[in-house]
Amino acid sequence: MSAFSGGVARIVPGIRRILGIPARFFGSAVCRRILYLVLLGLLAFLDYRGRGLARATYVFYDIESGNELVEERLLPLPPDREGKLRFYTAEALLGPVSPNAQPLFPRGTRLESLLFRDMTVYLDLSETAALPVDGEGSFRSLSALGKGIMRNFSFVKDVRFFIAGREAFPEKFRQE
Repeated sequence: MSAFSGGVARIVPGIRRILGIPARFFGSAVCRRILYLVLLGLLAFLDYRGRGLARATYVFYDIESGNELVEERLLPLPPDREGKLRFYTAEALLGPVSPNAQPLFPRGTRLESLLFRDMTVYLDLSETAALPVDGEGSFRSLSALGKGIMRNFSFVKDVRFFIAGREAFPEKFRQE
């Protein structure tokens, strides 16, 4: 017997032992199921990240009780800060998804302009934003929109509202 064949004889059982580890792992039904769950979770995470979706929360009010109601949505937010704020505000103006929540603003309210400077958001809404929704004043709606913006975007320190170019409730928002 040559030195070469003797060395191979010692290596082959080691290789068989190493190759036997996956066989023993996949031989167990519990280990296979755990692996399937891990792979499924990884695929879901990659799908979530690949679509560029971000979780956003919206504050609305319950129709019956008037209490705050928070909705979560997965949105394809743009990469820039001003774009994110514009998209978020446009979604809030569309209204809630939940059937028992009332919209913040009357139908037809538009975002006229949005400016983000020095960690402050300046939102100018169309004149319909001043109209009450189901007897509630527009201050409550503006306050809910402001809370939603502050909750979702940590880079925002203040929100200023304008309706048809005029500052809305300046004394009330500065006190909060």
